Amino acid sequence: MRIDLHCHSHASDGTRPPAEVVRRARRNGVDVLALTDHDTVTGWDEAADALPDGLTLVPGIELSCKQDGRSLHLLGYLFDPAEPALAAELARVRDDRVIRARGMVDRLRELGVDVTWGMVRALARGEAVGRPHIARAMVEAGAIEAPEEAFTQQWIAQGGRAHVERYALDPARAVELVRAAGGVCVLAHPRARRRGYVFGDEVIEGLAAAGLAGVEIDHPDHAPEDRARLRDLAAGLGLVGTGSSDDHGALTGDRIGAETTAPDAFETLLAAATGGDLRLPDGRRESR
Repeated sequence: MRIDLHCHSHASDGTRPPAEVVRRARRNGVDVLALTDHDTVTGWDEAADALPDGLTLVPGIELSCKQDGRSLHLLGYLFDPAEPALAAELARVRDDRVIRARGMVDRLRELGVDVTWGMVRALARGEAVGRPHIARAMVEAGAIEAPEEAFTQQWIAQGGRAHVERYALDPARAVELVRAAGGVCVLAHPRARRRGYVFGDEVIEGLAAAGLAGVEIDHPDHAPEDRARLRDLAAGLGLVGTGSSDDHGALTGDRIGAETTAPDAFETLLAAATGGDLRLPDGRRESR
């Protein structure tokens, strides 16, 4: 059983439609896939309708949070997206994504970059407009040669010349909202050092006390020594350790299935979730 619990479609900042994401997952030998687009669930139905035989879809999301002024991401699984408090917060986050992206486009234009909101909106086919879309628009405008060059202090990295802050959830509050909607939360890639995305043990301990269910350990951006430390920490805190590709389509080399979650860890998450159904081929659902 090969289980990948973190991937993206063009509903947020991936490059592939949800239907293609699930087909690629099956071709890569994945049996269970979680679709976890940023702050949106709009890809769920398309992915479910296109499920190939042998693939189970876990409806999920990657929530934008902020911890001590820094971006922190939580993966939520099998929750009810219509739960009023959670739905209201998701709407606020998505609305502010647009305001923020427009602000960054304006700042880039002031800095002489010939990028427009229309270019960004065309790249962001879903609701969740993000910095990766702006970075790709900057490539189209000829300001940079590759999207990763945008994430510097010169451009749109946090604190950069064209960066604009946006609304994000407090992570403990996000865990509470997802749990109230019947779901479970896993902390995403807490030691992604290459991206400067590193949170200490004390943050994980605090979120565990708030009801966090797991921590993403086996991730392409995690070094072996960090995986070992996270595994020990998760065991001590009673957290589930997961593995995921964090695939973004062409942006990450179409790597669905590159890292996976152990079946027993997945079953532990399933046992704690009551808010949503697993999606099976031919429109079938498996209730929790």
